[in-house]
Amino acid sequence: MMALQVAGGCLPVPGRRAAAVRPPRASAAVEEDGKVSLGGSGVSVTKLGIGAWSWGDTTYWNEFQWDDRKLKAAKGAFDASIDCGITFFDTAEVYGAGVSGAINSESLLGRFTKERQQKEEVEVDIATKFAALPWRLGRGSVISALKDSLSRLGVSSVELYQLHWPGIWGNEGYLDGLGDAYEQGLVKAVGVSNYSEKRLRDAQERLKKRGVPLASNQVNYSLIYRNPEENGVKAACDELGITLIAYSPIAQGALTGKYTPDKPPTGPRGRIYTPEFLTKLQPLINRIKEIGASYEKTPTQVVLNWLICQGNVVPIPGAKNAEQAREFAGALGWILTDQEVEEMRSMARQIKPVIGFPVEKL
Repeated sequence: MMALQVAGGCLPVPGRRAAAVRPPRASAAVEEDGKVSLGGSGVSVTKLGIGAWSWGDTTYWNEFQWDDRKLKAAKGAFDASIDCGITFFDTAEVYGAGVSGAINSESLLGRFTKERQQKEEVEVDIATKFAALPWRLGRGSVISALKDSLSRLGVSSVELYQLHWPGIWGNEGYLDGLGDAYEQGLVKAVGVSNYSEKRLRDAQERLKKRGVPLASNQVNYSLIYRNPEENGVKAACDELGITLIAYSPIAQGALTGKYTPDKPPTGPRGRIYTPEFLTKLQPLINRIKEIGASYEKTPTQVVLNWLICQGNVVPIPGAKNAEQAREFAGALGWILTDQEVEEMRSMARQIKPVIGFPVEKL
């Protein structure tokens, strides 16, 4: 029998054989004990993390409402991730914040971590983000926001603190704030998110002058949204030794095979992944299913593995429940062939991307 997951506590799937494990591809990240180093920071995290955007959110996910059932499901996602050996979680101060009925994602992650650590000794690696809001000026705003995040998380420091997006102005001050946070021991590593190649190089150079390594750039990256490959961001990350953290790695569910032209996603995602788009996507999904069948893997696990195969990439799919978290863990412990990786990329080139983040072009 084969376990969809990679560590103890994960349930095996009856009647399935284990996929062959091939030698790992070279990566710009240094691998240690099944983990990868975030750039040159010395901080190691699991090769796949869990995104906590949906936890507590009422603006995009959860059908615009948060209740006890969804809270229990999110807690299940956290615990299942830990059970399966995934200990890297990504959140942000703006996730689940400022909207009636929402609960801050950082607060939930902090609560889940505390409850788990009261039962057993477990290491949890947390990444969170600073919102570059127009009225936030200077390096002090970064430290102030970080301390608020640490309070919500219930910790004295986090493994990774990121600038969520480039500001309209004041980015030098924000970067100086990251350096201050690093030097004060409030964070173990610093990163950016949604940074273009030029902004990434500028940030890396400014921090380098202080002896502070830029650990990561978190960007939208999936099989059907490969902008980081086309705009120079992926190449720059590899060149500079900066880890690329991939958000929306399963294209907000579009690559799971769950949605079809007759059954598109509901809510805001339904306006992005329309029946017309899903019709064009279907041949690729069918091929992904065929490839997955040869490994006894799901489409979700195949497309996450495709990202890992790019090297120097840590995907962070969002898990709403334990079942999703267990499935994500099944993307680890095996590897696609080079031919399969290139075939999937070739087919995906026929599909025009439908979503991006405008600040990527700043």
